Amino acid sequence: MSGRARLALGAWAATLMASCALLPLVEPATWILQAAFLLGIQSLVGAATRRVPLARPLTVAAQALVTLMMLTLLFTREQAVAGLVPGPEAFQRFADLLQQGGDDIARYAIPAPLESDGIRLMIIGGVLIIGLAVDTLAVTFRSAAPAGLPLLALYSVAAGLSDGGADWLWFVVAAAGYLMLLLSEGRDRLSQWGRVFGGAPRTPGGESGVVAPVRTGRRIGAVALGLALVVPVALPAMDGGLLDGAGTGVGSGSGSGGTISAVNPLVSLRDNLNTDNDRQVLSLRTEPEDQSSLYLRIVSLDDFDGRTWKPSKRDIFKVPDELPSPVGLGPDIRRTEITTRIASDRNYRQDWLPMPYPPSGVSIDGDWRYEPVGMTLVGDHGENTGGATYEVKSLVVQPTAQQLATAPATPTSLRDYRDYTELPKSLPAIVSKTAREVTEGSANHYEQAVKLQEYFSLTGGFQYDTSVDVGSGSEAIARFLKNKQGFCVHFSFAMAAMARSLGIPARVAVGFAPGTPEADGTVSVGLRDAHAWPELYFEGVGWTRFEPTPTRGTLPEYTQTDSPSTTLPDVGRPSSAASTAPSTAPSASESCTAEQKKLEACPSESAAAAPVKDDDGPNWYVVLAWVLGGLAALAIPLAPMLWRLRTRAVRLGAHGRGDADVVPHTLAVWLELTDTAWDFGILPDESQTPRKAAARIVRLGHLDPTAAAAVHRVADAVEQVLYAPRPRPTAGLAEDVRRVVSGLAGPVTRRTRLRAVLAPRSTMRVVWAASEWWSGAKRRAAAARPTLRKPSGQEG
Repeated sequence: MSGRARLALGAWAATLMASCALLPLVEPATWILQAAFLLGIQSLVGAATRRVPLARPLTVAAQALVTLMMLTLLFTREQAVAGLVPGPEAFQRFADLLQQGGDDIARYAIPAPLESDGIRLMIIGGVLIIGLAVDTLAVTFRSAAPAGLPLLALYSVAAGLSDGGADWLWFVVAAAGYLMLLLSEGRDRLSQWGRVFGGAPRTPGGESGVVAPVRTGRRIGAVALGLALVVPVALPAMDGGLLDGAGTGVGSGSGSGGTISAVNPLVSLRDNLNTDNDRQVLSLRTEPEDQSSLYLRIVSLDDFDGRTWKPSKRDIFKVPDELPSPVGLGPDIRRTEITTRIASDRNYRQDWLPMPYPPSGVSIDGDWRYEPVGMTLVGDHGENTGGATYEVKSLVVQPTAQQLATAPATPTSLRDYRDYTELPKSLPAIVSKTAREVTEGSANHYEQAVKLQEYFSLTGGFQYDTSVDVGSGSEAIARFLKNKQGFCVHFSFAMAAMARSLGIPARVAVGFAPGTPEADGTVSVGLRDAHAWPELYFEGVGWTRFEPTPTRGTLPEYTQTDSPSTTLPDVGRPSSAASTAPSTAPSASESCTAEQKKLEACPSESAAAAPVKDDDGPNWYVVLAWVLGGLAALAIPLAPMLWRLRTRAVRLGAHGRGDADVVPHTLAVWLELTDTAWDFGILPDESQTPRKAAARIVRLGHLDPTAAAAVHRVADAVEQVLYAPRPRPTAGLAEDVRRVVSGLAGPVTRRTRLRAVLAPRSTMRVVWAASEWWSGAKRRAAAARPTLRKPSGQEG
């Protein structure tokens, strides 16, 4: 196999191996076979055009054209000319598919369904573009090292979107592909250069001059790959955002629903609250009609990792005719069953079905599955809410304050209840400290929950503002408690985390706050009604809604207490559409009624406090570690240049001026001169005398008279130290070498000059030195090993 063919095969394999990092993102994984076939065609086109041969830009253009035609055949055949040649309609279709793919990425959690043509185009098209870049750099322009950049980009995108469970495995696969590509190029170059410098002579049965460096290169690559896996473990991790994609929703389970791709319920909540066009997405009618405070729940988020809340992966089943009773709900709790008919706008498409909680029965057409822990319905095989009309029977649970206050502290009906009180170690201590201070003096979990709700919605001085950044990292909740500005996501996340710190099982629900009653008796739910709220668990009652967000939703009736000094309202009132402007009311005065406080109708005692400057951030040692890591990553590609500069400085340094050191100094200067010529493409030939080698460098390097005279002066000095009985030092040899460097750089192209500086060929000496060291170490180890011999005449 020729060197070009070996490089092309390496580029194909490296791209395909790096693409494996995308496998966890979509299901099924059959796309990888299609991508491998299309990458093969792309590589064959490149091989054919290089064999003609065509100019390098034409080779790249031919591969790009064939790639575009393949994508046209797959995705826009009906809009293309003759089904193959893309025209304006085909390009418009590509744009529509990319837009659809972007929307689907926002809608679906991992793994996303491959049935989406937009996602399939982004996956396969992206792999082909990366493959074209790798083939162009590594094969067409014969520079494999920079080809690692597009491979790194491909892996980084996949790693950034995945849940991180097996990122190390995909890194190993991608890195192994890159090392294969580098070894393919190195073997090709070594086969062209040969063993131009020799160390110890090779025995007839020993390794060849080409094989030993290649084996050493493999060992170095294996060690580097191992270090790349081990070193990051010692570096501190940079936290992601509080609202990093909750993309680990419902996955495949033991139920009959197969694989379900769940929507990320938080991905567009803030955008919906800030939209200028508050369009209607749901219309509902209830029986009995007096349900103006009805919340529609989409999904519950019960997995908190310190950065975000997200739904746990649960088993899903066929929707039963009658849904089971909600967990923990006792027979003595008052309840009323209502029927809600819901119509969804055809442009409102998502996988989770908005329903009142807790549902007792659902009637809907289509392919839906039931998740019993959260009591939610999830669309299967692309099913969504767009244009759906359905009927939900649900319970209006009405516990009393006394029933909640006397609930046992340890839940017995809630399975794995400790999972709902678990908090990550990265959560700042200020969260639990604030929870204890706010709830000081409480006799039970119910009183603690009510005081937390009061703290956020009434007495704590918090302001509702949808323009506040969601924050990043495990410090986001602490930052919210300090700045006291945010929207429903901040309030619900903070209260749920604080409740867990007090031992109260808690989770976050995402859905819609009560909508706007219409004249015809229906309730209109718009984008700005999107909402998030905490749910706390009480034994005998079950999961119970609380409302900590000021000016949003309704305060639950069961949060009123018998104490006359309570600041809680007797009855909550539904909120109006969310305002995108910050609230200007500080904590209300004691003369204001609780209901006015909730609606922020009290007169302000003072101007709103200015936002506290956010000075939270990573610790200094985290920043220092990442800076050092970045410098180390930058030094790796610059290592050949740095080694070459250091070697030149040592060889031409101010030493060896005495009679005793004249020989090593002169030979070091000569070696530097020949290595510099090698860097500019003039291979050394040790079979020639110094005088003939100098003439060869002058001729091939097209040196001017000044540089040529410098080369000959160095060669004369070498012959003197080799053959003269008493060598004498020659002045100015280092300056002569520097003149030769300038002379060699003059007539060559800029690319050759850059190659000589950034990737000098003479760094191959490092590989050879490592090979010689390894061979010597093995010989020494073998010599030190005791040999057992049989006594003479003894039979075996």
